[in-house]
Amino acid sequence: MDESLKETLWKQFGASIDMLENAIMDCPNELWDTNSKFWYNAYHSLFYLDYYLAVEPEKFSPPPPFTLSEFDPTGIMPDRVYSKDELLAYLQLSRNKCHDLIAQLTTESAEKRWANEYRNYSTFEILLYNMRHVQHHAAQLNLLLRQGINKAPRWVSQTKIDL
Repeated sequence: MDESLKETLWKQFGASIDMLENAIMDCPNELWDTNSKFWYNAYHSLFYLDYYLAVEPEKFSPPPPFTLSEFDPTGIMPDRVYSKDELLAYLQLSRNKCHDLIAQLTTESAEKRWANEYRNYSTFEILLYNMRHVQHHAAQLNLLLRQGINKAPRWVSQTKIDL
């Protein structure tokens, strides 16, 4: 796969992850566990970031202490509120996973199918879908911050982390 294309993909995906991280970091304790469920929205984004990066989605399992509750069709919430530190650690694990997946992309691996009962995408397309999902939730978190404390992190145009 073309190296400049991988670099561009990483700079933009990494920027989305950076924006999610900034929103989580900027959330004050008093907004973390309110009716807005800031923590849960951040967790949901991180869970699916990790899941959509799984090379074999049928074998996916999040790292402890997280569970597969996000797959529950009834919408069951996790059994407890996850801390900011727990979510930031999960974000870092997923950032590294994303970085490594993109760095190792080949033409063949980019065309490999990523499929579950709802989606059947190439690896390249699930990366784009995943990036859009992360950015969507980063924007929601920024809105919650703006509504809750009248402050939100600035836009990140590219990640500063090299591929």
